[in-house]
Amino acid sequence: MPPATVDLFDVERLVLTEAEEPPLSPSDKAARDRVWNMAVQANPVLFDGPVVACSEMASTDAHVLRLSWVRVTYRHYALRRVPGATALPSLFVNVVQPTDDGRVLVARMSALTAAPGRWQLPGGSVEPPPTGERLEEPGLAGQAARELAEELGLDAGAEALRLWAVTRGENGSVGLTYLAPALAEAALRAAFAAATAAEHARGREPELDDIALVSSPKELAGLTGPHADYLEPIVRRFAGGL
Repeated sequence: MPPATVDLFDVERLVLTEAEEPPLSPSDKAARDRVWNMAVQANPVLFDGPVVACSEMASTDAHVLRLSWVRVTYRHYALRRVPGATALPSLFVNVVQPTDDGRVLVARMSALTAAPGRWQLPGGSVEPPPTGERLEEPGLAGQAARELAEELGLDAGAEALRLWAVTRGENGSVGLTYLAPALAEAALRAAFAAATAAEHARGREPELDDIALVSSPKELAGLTGPHADYLEPIVRRFAGGL
């Protein structure tokens, strides 16, 4: 099967507008719930928490991206496996964490996650703000910084992250990619080891079970296991100095 096509956008500013979730027919709703319940039975760590979906996306020549977003929960994406139904694209943040010698950190998802063994950037689904509040770009940067802290033990801070690219890939999913300040390899590995040990000490399985540092798509291709569809284009862009 050929690799999925991934669109990559050079974006300097986001304009975010909340929209309503499209209504579901009773049959699609019932089918969605059946698919979700089966997925939870197969993997009990799945949870139906609140997330943000993307209902519309449009870019302009001025490097401005306009996104309409919707409050859903994780079970919404079970619609992808319901014949004839349409799920909204997911919206997620991730982070390019460079080393001081020009490599990029990539991470492998642990066996108990929804994508076991998959190599990707540190990151996660966007969570909605409290009801009545707006979703704004500084808050998205804050969510990206939180993912770095939780998954890698890195305290970069939202103010240190810069929106660097936006991707659109499988199922139309939209990824907001932030660039973090470069760090030494030893510091990255020490922080990851400490974060992993802390999760084990709490009796929890870490979301990530390994990291690697790559400098090119060729090195990325040498990592065994599935890769997130956006990963190769992002590594290629970084390696090209764009």
